Amino acid sequence: METQSNQVTHFTSEGLKLEIHPDRKSAGAAAARAVAEELLRLDKLGKGIGVIFATGASQFDTLEALTSTPGLPWNHVLGFHLDEYVGLPEDHPGSFRRYLRERLTSHVTMREFLEMNGTAGDLDAVCREYMKAMHLADPQLCLLGIGENGHLAFNDPAEADFSDPLPMKVVELDQACRQQQAAEGWFGSWQEAPERALTLTIPTVFRIPKLIASVPGSRKAHVIRRTLEDPISTDCPSTLLRKHPDVTIYLDTDSAVELKGIFKADLP
Repeated sequence: METQSNQVTHFTSEGLKLEIHPDRKSAGAAAARAVAEELLRLDKLGKGIGVIFATGASQFDTLEALTSTPGLPWNHVLGFHLDEYVGLPEDHPGSFRRYLRERLTSHVTMREFLEMNGTAGDLDAVCREYMKAMHLADPQLCLLGIGENGHLAFNDPAEADFSDPLPMKVVELDQACRQQQAAEGWFGSWQEAPERALTLTIPTVFRIPKLIASVPGSRKAHVIRRTLEDPISTDCPSTLLRKHPDVTIYLDTDSAVELKGIFKADLP
């Protein structure tokens, strides 16, 4: 089903909701509005608001718009993130801890934000303690991206397990993932990108009731088509999003370009 309004195309595919916006800034702003509305709704329930945040270039405009939105109940938010590199110093430009400090927690004052410590000596203990805190917070909202290889968080195809018994784990990053990190400018070459990372697993992400995914840019066009068309499998982990009860993907015209011709109406 498709509808168009104000240069925005809305459509659904197997229950998966998608919006196509004219450019990445407007797509990020729309995702931020959806996040803001959910924060306000959750705040009315009178409990702490558990939220998981994504990182990477796909989140730039979403986080900029979100942290500029007045009147949000940040003082009730318990924040977490999806993943972090193993062994990368926290002041490195590619560190997700640094990213979130610069683009999120330095702009708003949360009740608490829990960082993943990828430089700790005992990573198993990091996973246990992180998931203990997340279990207590009971997150109801997750901001998400989709990797060029279809990864969700850092669950690349070889590491993704739709029935993973672990809530969080250390994974090996594949070459496609590391190439993406270099292409986004976080590292000088893909060989410089770390080989391992901490990540929430697929079942952990899918237990979150509401997912809001920002996926702009031409480099994501092919994986968006695969997400909608490929068989649901770990060959492209993002295909599983079609089975989540409440996920919306925010696209721009660049990331939606390969969807033209799939649907009856002309896309922007």
